[in-house]
Amino acid sequence: MPKTTPLHATHLASGARMVDFGGWDMPLHYGSQIDEHHAVRRDAGLFDVSHMLALDVEGRGARAFLRHALANDVDRLKAPGKALYSCVLNDAGGVIDDLIVYALAPDRYRVVVNAGTADKDLAWLEAMRVKIAPHARLTPRRDLAMIAVQGPSARERTWNALPALRDGTRELAPFHAHEAGGMLVARTGYTGEDGFELTLPAADAVRAWEALVAAGATPCGLGARDTLRLEAGMNLYGQDMDESVSPLDAGLAWTIDSKPGRDFVGRAALERSASPAVFAGLVLLEAGGVLRAHQVVETACGEGTITSGTFSPTLGKSIALARLPAGTAHGETVRVRVRDKHLAARVVKLPFVRQGRVLINLQDEEKETT
Repeated sequence: MPKTTPLHATHLASGARMVDFGGWDMPLHYGSQIDEHHAVRRDAGLFDVSHMLALDVEGRGARAFLRHALANDVDRLKAPGKALYSCVLNDAGGVIDDLIVYALAPDRYRVVVNAGTADKDLAWLEAMRVKIAPHARLTPRRDLAMIAVQGPSARERTWNALPALRDGTRELAPFHAHEAGGMLVARTGYTGEDGFELTLPAADAVRAWEALVAAGATPCGLGARDTLRLEAGMNLYGQDMDESVSPLDAGLAWTIDSKPGRDFVGRAALERSASPAVFAGLVLLEAGGVLRAHQVVETACGEGTITSGTFSPTLGKSIALARLPAGTAHGETVRVRVRDKHLAARVVKLPFVRQGRVLINLQDEEKETT
């Protein structure tokens, strides 16, 4: 039987279409996935992300443990509240999961991992903690709910709904968090827009959700979340990378801190890696299909593959994330096998859209088809 979040009854009462997502019964949309997508790009959207798992890491040795466990370095978190995106790697350099870690105080951190990998992550990290930092504590916080408010008006709508948060978060910088009244408010997200991610006691989730809806935030489901993150060039675990894929082949080299003197799980394997693949965006140049995961991409350097694909509501075109052979260049025209067709697509630098702005030259793509 699927798991449910503290907001499950609220989703049902709102007419959400529910689907199984990694063993959780989650809203796909509340009527129109396209409308929800545009609400986030133009105003403010509201997502239940309580299926994700918060892990508290605290006590003597917490910092040393995370420095060994993560490919990015928590030593970069110099001030309380700062956040860091990282991958957890296996010994072969494959991605066990991607996550965000927040430094809350000296030797006190919060790590947020993906829902579908939560149990695996917890077991892996706990086994490592016992070896590296036996005096630290690793605590899964299943008593918490998580709500994301995303879009250009997201912060203002949050302050209108939850006015006690305004003073403490007005000057909050991107990728920083603030603790207030049992809630962790982070200026992070998975849509390419500004906003907050709120972690709060499960008992307070419905009240906060209803206040945010009353303040004008639009409830959004997994469908819009996927098109938004893909437009923003953000990887989805299990689709764009997994334990068989190096972060170097998933466009995540920027998340690896390889400065001398720090060993982390997977480092030796990464240093032995051959030239990485090119992880880039594709824009379909002709009609006749939609770019989807697993479609073959034919390039001058050999074959690649699409890892995620969709129709972009913001661009009005089909787009994709793709892993392409080394040597493939941005601006190159390639062919994608879509059923029995070989359709032209342009290789572009990611992301497609950020902060409401289209970052690729659509006029060039349109000229290609005329």
